Amino acid sequence: MLMLGRDSNRLLCLRSISQNLVRYVFQNQHKLIQQLLVQGGPVRACSGHGGTQQQAQLRVEEDDNFPKIAEVPPLAAPFPMTIEHGADVGEQFKYSDLSVRLAAPHQLNPKPDVDDLAFGKYFTDHMLKVPYHRRLGGWQKPEITPMENLNLHPAAKVFHYAIELFEGMKAYRGYDGKIRLFRPEMNMARMNVTAYRSGLPTFEGEELIKAMARLVMIDSEWVPHTESASLYIRPTLIGIEPTLGVASSDSALLYTILSPVGPYFKPGAKGLKLYAEPKYTRAWPGGVGDRKVGSNYGPTIHVQQEALRNGCHQVLWLYGDDHQLTEVGVMNIFMLYMKENGERELLTPPLNGLILPGITRDSIIRLCHQWGEFSVREQKFTMPEIKKLSKEGRLLELFGAGTAAVISPIEQISYMGEDIYVPTESHDNPVYRRLYNTLTDIQYGKLEHPWAYVID
Repeated sequence: MLMLGRDSNRLLCLRSISQNLVRYVFQNQHKLIQQLLVQGGPVRACSGHGGTQQQAQLRVEEDDNFPKIAEVPPLAAPFPMTIEHGADVGEQFKYSDLSVRLAAPHQLNPKPDVDDLAFGKYFTDHMLKVPYHRRLGGWQKPEITPMENLNLHPAAKVFHYAIELFEGMKAYRGYDGKIRLFRPEMNMARMNVTAYRSGLPTFEGEELIKAMARLVMIDSEWVPHTESASLYIRPTLIGIEPTLGVASSDSALLYTILSPVGPYFKPGAKGLKLYAEPKYTRAWPGGVGDRKVGSNYGPTIHVQQEALRNGCHQVLWLYGDDHQLTEVGVMNIFMLYMKENGERELLTPPLNGLILPGITRDSIIRLCHQWGEFSVREQKFTMPEIKKLSKEGRLLELFGAGTAAVISPIEQISYMGEDIYVPTESHDNPVYRRLYNTLTDIQYGKLEHPWAYVID
């Protein structure tokens, strides 16, 4: 799986090199022609056989402006892409064992109008379920069924000890009618890492990808026929053993539901205004802030409501006495600023256990490395530094990034009685918008790229 990322690096690097070479030739073609005329006379399209015609020898002089061909070094994955299953996990499920039970006509739901879509409000007609029981040997056979309620014992561990986790993915209907996923192997790898951390059974990610792709195809008419909407995919793994006591669950349920969604934020909305209150902390060292578990989200609801009461859209989560920026709402955060030497640099907080290793975050880092237009670093930055950069006019852009919203520009931060303005959208060609366009072009098939997983 890691090779896929390296091939992607090489592809974008070569594309960038080709563009630079073409640009150089057009800008310096008069110099090249002069060299040809001086050394070999008129330029010929091809030479005759037998060597009777003199061939021009092309020599390109050393030029500091000539694009240097250097491949971007492969970046490490933000989490292990493969996992070794514990011996006690037992048998793995296989896509080849998948069974399908289609919904009856009376079980089909009416499809909402695209303009009425809200995040997570509507659900498709079918779901995927894969039970796990250690006493029965491990994972059982996967099944696609009509969308239905789950029948769980009141003592199921998920209800009492939050033994659960989930992922967020999307299916996109491209301009060509094909349906694509975006880097699904990354979601599977992250889900397995979280399962291991939660004491839940791990699984073969490729088998789940194929089963979910089948589910999407069965409910393919729920994938919106527009580039302003998509089909949200929510794989979920919960501990269902009906016993009290804080311990791993010997029974679990892996299931996936689908929901058509529109834009996470309303179209035409201005940049986000953030509520930065240092007394609240989302995560801490040694915790699970870097894992996609529900217990990271429930306790944030109260703070989000406080943000809304203060006229803000989202919470900017800070950490430590120096007020480090960690996440914005449920998104990773990026800052583009001007260094003292006049060069631009893009910063995002490091993967130190406090933040989720987002797949959109990883994609942005890789794209910017491949563009090579400014330096990119994973490094902590603080609110005092934000204030300093703002006063000096060197704060250029702040934006959040995640699967649900893709990229969201930030316009203002409310921090300790002060409103800090961020000129994210005041530039003619802001980086956040270019990143948004590139990512969505890949997702909707306008830009051919190995990150796009086409569902046949």
